Amino acid sequence: MDNIGSIGVFDSGFGGLTVFKSIAEKLPTYNYIYLGDNARSPYGDHSFETVYQYTLECVEWLFAQGCPLVILACNTASAKALRSIQQLDLPQKYPNNRVLGVIRPTAEVIGDFTKTKNIGVMGTRGTINSNSYPIEISHFFPTLKVHQQSCPMWVPIIENGEHLGEGADFFVKEYIQQLLEKSSEIDCILLACTHYPLLIPKIEQQLPKHIQVLSQGEIVANSLADYLQRHAEIENKLAKQAKKTFYTSGDVNTFNAHASVFLGQEIEAQKMNNALLP
Repeated sequence: MDNIGSIGVFDSGFGGLTVFKSIAEKLPTYNYIYLGDNARSPYGDHSFETVYQYTLECVEWLFAQGCPLVILACNTASAKALRSIQQLDLPQKYPNNRVLGVIRPTAEVIGDFTKTKNIGVMGTRGTINSNSYPIEISHFFPTLKVHQQSCPMWVPIIENGEHLGEGADFFVKEYIQQLLEKSSEIDCILLACTHYPLLIPKIEQQLPKHIQVLSQGEIVANSLADYLQRHAEIENKLAKQAKKTFYTSGDVNTFNAHASVFLGQEIEAQKMNNALLP
């Protein structure tokens, strides 16, 4: 199998490509398989059970392609499925494989970016309603105050290619104002959705200069580099031919068009063998 030893990167759609891009830039020698479950996205409004089931099916598909390590480059999947997969499925069925998410690496360092100990978290309804960020952050920075804001219109705006247009300005301003009304002490805002980096220019236009905006790509990439240094039993399984392969459960042409926006380069994805999908 050509893909044995690849690092799997999974997202419900396109947003995880921003994390994938940062990981591949930080760790360019490894082989990667990116899988977007576009046929069933978005995951944000689905129940915990549905997101867990969908995510597990895609993780198992990546395992079957030869990936010993899978990164859930999706906040919703990390919030609603990661813990169950790590605690229930890996020990019983895949004891030698690993699945990592994007929430914990971010929670481990978020306190380093705030002086006021007040941070904002902006995400999808699913991520915000799960309370995963306040819970995880409290383990590492118990005195930090986390102010959350769901942004249900941001992903549709981005996926419709309208994030650079004037139409996006209203919803960016609205959600930023709603968040800042919750505390005047916020000095750091985490974009807890991998789509949102595409809105950073508009987000920063609506913010006072002293408020820093954080996206997750670089944080997750640094965390993964550290993880591989500490876990030789996984690192030694990974192939290093700098090969990147892209799959989607949805329409390939649509995926290619959107992916070029998120990655800044043209790609040619392949259709996922949907044997694992209902």
